[in-house]
Amino acid sequence: MAAIGVTYGFARYGYGLCLPEFRREFGLSVSRVGLIGSASYLGCLAALLLVGGLVARFGPRPLVVTGGLAATLGTGMVALAPGPGTLTAGLVLAGRSSGFAWAPYSDAIDRMVPRRLRERVTGAIATGTAFGVLVAGPLTLATRGAGWRYAWLTFAALSLLTTLANARVLPSGPHVPHVPHVPHGGVDRGPTSLRPLARAETEAHAAGRTGSQPPSPAPAPAPASAPAPTHGAEPGLRVRAPTSAPAQPRPLLLQFARRAAVTLFATALLYGLVGAVYWAFAVEAVASAAGAESVLTPLFWTLMGLAGTAGVLTGHAIGRFGLRRVHAGLFAGIGAAVALLGLAPGSLPAVLVSAVLYGPCFMAGSGLLAVWSHQVFPEQPATGFSGTVFFLGLGTLAGPAVAGAVAAAWGLRFALVATAALCALALAMRPDPVRALRPALKQP
Repeated sequence: MAAIGVTYGFARYGYGLCLPEFRREFGLSVSRVGLIGSASYLGCLAALLLVGGLVARFGPRPLVVTGGLAATLGTGMVALAPGPGTLTAGLVLAGRSSGFAWAPYSDAIDRMVPRRLRERVTGAIATGTAFGVLVAGPLTLATRGAGWRYAWLTFAALSLLTTLANARVLPSGPHVPHVPHVPHGGVDRGPTSLRPLARAETEAHAAGRTGSQPPSPAPAPAPASAPAPTHGAEPGLRVRAPTSAPAQPRPLLLQFARRAAVTLFATALLYGLVGAVYWAFAVEAVASAAGAESVLTPLFWTLMGLAGTAGVLTGHAIGRFGLRRVHAGLFAGIGAAVALLGLAPGSLPAVLVSAVLYGPCFMAGSGLLAVWSHQVFPEQPATGFSGTVFFLGLGTLAGPAVAGAVAAAWGLRFALVATAALCALALAMRPDPVRALRPALKQP
């Protein structure tokens, strides 16, 4: 959770928090602000292109450590930046950290966490961003104005400490998924992806081909109408003779083209786009209405992080209410939060409600995508989640640049309202109702 906090809460989203100071010190226009914001997400997208294959070969530890070092060096470069060029380079490097850090945790959870707790742990880790934002808000309040560089030096120090801690506890090396043993005559109750393996083992036991018994001669081929032999099987247990070679796993591109995967990826794209616009321009909208020196902007950020800590309950909420209901509630809340800043950025109640809505809904949205991805890709959790985060990265890459161009032409408030309207599309892309999480959460 701490690694997510520093790579997202500091390295990736700290840009939006300090945007008024950056504009004032480096003379940045609103359109250039959007381009720099998109460039910072470009580093994340580049990392995501590598993570899926690397985590299967090297394990999560090297990748998370790489992400932590990128956050440390990137935030340090921002703190010492003499001009816009170094600032942009530091933000791109810092943004790359999140691409290396988040997706490998799906593999780490699969190795280190009991099956019955995985959905809840996945949701909790994703909300590490909220704790990072919660720390960044008061820190920026204490160092606002010309002291913003000290805040970013603190970000770098905390990123380094978190990286060292993760290097000690995370596993490394290739991961071989564990196939649970099915007792003699037992019935498989494991996840769907493992049932063919368990069924094969059960059939082997029932046919007398396991244990101390020697292999029996293969029977002569039976007529097509004859029933399969059932010697040694328990009453009521139907054993089918193999009729063909085991099915080969589908190529990755075909798995990504399934309807369930397309819906997941499209939702991740919209979630990334809307979220990136809010993170990049929310503080700018509030500061423009309330004044650059107002304490409302860091308080708004802190409140958003504090409310976002409720995202640790994402797994519990999904287990109780189901993926579809949580999905609908989260995107409705995100859309309302963005719309409020577009319609009334100078209203204290609107700003506070926006922070209280956006914090938990966005943080829980990260957990929702993680759990949803694990459901769609149970055989390759890290690779499937890397694909999900890749499409999220495409949205974050496009969002700030497009919103900046729209804001330069029609104003920032119009850009925020138009962004909020995109949440209606996400609401129409609902998870598959067949893949319910309640049975999964109750598994031993």
